[in-house]
Amino acid sequence: MRYFVELSYSGKNYSGWQAQKNAKSVQGVLENALSTVLRTEIQVVGAGRTDTGVHAKFMTAHFDFAEKFDNQRLVNQLNGFLPKDIAVDKVIKVKNDAHARFDAVRRTYKYFLCQNKNPFLEGFALFFSQKLDFEKMNRAANILLDYQDFTSFSKLHSDVKTNNCTVFQAKWEHSGEVWVFTIQANRFLRNMVRAIVGTLLMIGTGKVSIEQFRQIIEAKDRGKAGSSAPAHGLYLVDILYNNNIFFI
Repeated sequence: MRYFVELSYSGKNYSGWQAQKNAKSVQGVLENALSTVLRTEIQVVGAGRTDTGVHAKFMTAHFDFAEKFDNQRLVNQLNGFLPKDIAVDKVIKVKNDAHARFDAVRRTYKYFLCQNKNPFLEGFALFFSQKLDFEKMNRAANILLDYQDFTSFSKLHSDVKTNNCTVFQAKWEHSGEVWVFTIQANRFLRNMVRAIVGTLLMIGTGKVSIEQFRQIIEAKDRGKAGSSAPAHGLYLVDILYNNNIFFI
């Protein structure tokens, strides 16, 4: 039987989602917790890979287990075993061929930025004190919806078959003490959101024009775009699936 786990985590103390031999990962910690509680070796498949230091308010992963269990009791047991910076919200039974990564149809990330120094946001939002033209940054962000190939914002030498993505939404909004960049797409390339944010900051400070932003995208060259924004401001916040994977 296959189950989906819905979880959230602070990426501050992890080398990213993906399990690695010589580094602490969210996947590795979750697998250890599941294996301990269910008393058999459990491997999980995540909906994607967040990089070192990136947070997730909503992440999904699937695992297989032959026996039935009380879902809420398992959630409580896992949360009692997991460290304070990882929380399991739900465990849901799904179809046996449901896949946390390949069945996802949309993913949403948010990037948080503050322009006034705030010790309570340290490690969870980028402090950027330079004046920014957010109206101009939003005009540039909207251009992303016109393109499919985002090679210019992709980590070099990644192992994907295509750099094409469909962006459905990309905009900056002011919310309380922070500015929030929200971007939704069917898929994301490694480092894509942070590279986009870094380039938009160059537009906001007047170092790059909107026309140059188009040229950067069309160049399909990572070297033309800006530096990646720091990881600690980035959050995976939503993953959408077609409902039929939950119909059992």
